[in-house]
Amino acid sequence: MTRTAKLALEDGTVFAGRAFGADGERTGEVVFNTAMSGYQEILTDPSYHGQIVTMTYPHIGNYGVNEEDLESARPWVEGFVAREFSRIQSNFRASSTLEEYFRKHGIVGIDDIDTRALTRRLRTTGALNGALSTTDLDDASLTRKAKAVPSMVGLDLVKDVTCREPRPWREHVAGARDAKFKVALIDCGVKWNIVRLLAESDCDVTVHPAGVPAERLLADKVDGVVLSNGPGDPGAVTYTVETAKALVKKEVPLFGICLGHQILGLALGARVYKLKFGHHGANHPVKEVASGKVEITSQNHGFAVDERTCPAAGIEVTHVNLNDGTVEGFRHRNAPVFSVQYHPEASPGPHDSRYLFGQFIKMMSVRR
Repeated sequence: MTRTAKLALEDGTVFAGRAFGADGERTGEVVFNTAMSGYQEILTDPSYHGQIVTMTYPHIGNYGVNEEDLESARPWVEGFVAREFSRIQSNFRASSTLEEYFRKHGIVGIDDIDTRALTRRLRTTGALNGALSTTDLDDASLTRKAKAVPSMVGLDLVKDVTCREPRPWREHVAGARDAKFKVALIDCGVKWNIVRLLAESDCDVTVHPAGVPAERLLADKVDGVVLSNGPGDPGAVTYTVETAKALVKKEVPLFGICLGHQILGLALGARVYKLKFGHHGANHPVKEVASGKVEITSQNHGFAVDERTCPAAGIEVTHVNLNDGTVEGFRHRNAPVFSVQYHPEASPGPHDSRYLFGQFIKMMSVRR
């Protein structure tokens, strides 16, 4: 039996369509993702906590869901929107259909709506808060709920997604061996592939809660620290910013990714601002300033470092976004610190930027 669902935006726009997955009601910031595949990795990316994700690619779910492509232990999106969800799966790796996965984890989805019109509204107006429901189908009521959603600006969502205790990643790797480098990863909502690639790069990785003090990491005599991706406003994650400041002063090699890039920018004295509708997808072109080389990158962020504040902070911009000119990477002129706004670990996305993990290894080697 076909069920009805509605998505209301805070500006009063309402989309009616078919319900997919679990029954219920969810609210959050509505964003769009331009990736053609990789929906499972998107669903399980903790950076999407607090957001309702719209996929611009029209057919989602064709290859089902499997246990190998997870980027965390559970899905984090508040809701999922598509032009057409596949009710069946056709792939030898699949262990269930997307609808079964949604029902198991309580994800509310909607399809059979004009996702082009929705995406155009978000591009024109900017990211809007929304309410997605299969239970309340009253337009005025849903719009009121969308208007009541807290702004992403000033919102600390890292506290919801970070691990609670330090955990060595080696315990999760079959046949773990002695590694050359001791690395601490500050978990602001880390995607597992970041840790996998560090482990493959001869790193003994311990994942720490976002609130870990610098003193703890210094006492562990780590060779380097990675600040992970994550959701929400970096300016609200003051505890991790303070840790990063202390590590910079001690000249510990630091590598920031996505939210970690923004946190490092704040720690160094730069400013961070909210983008109009953010960058979400697996096809964003980024230019390395020094060489002119262009990388196609995977991205998921709603904030950016303000380039105008970089020189005073001792920051040199290393990468820029070719779509809108925003800062995509920087390094500190004096300290062993560098970061990128995009996702070098991809998953989903191209592998153009994996060399950055080698750059981090080289930086740690020099500092030993």
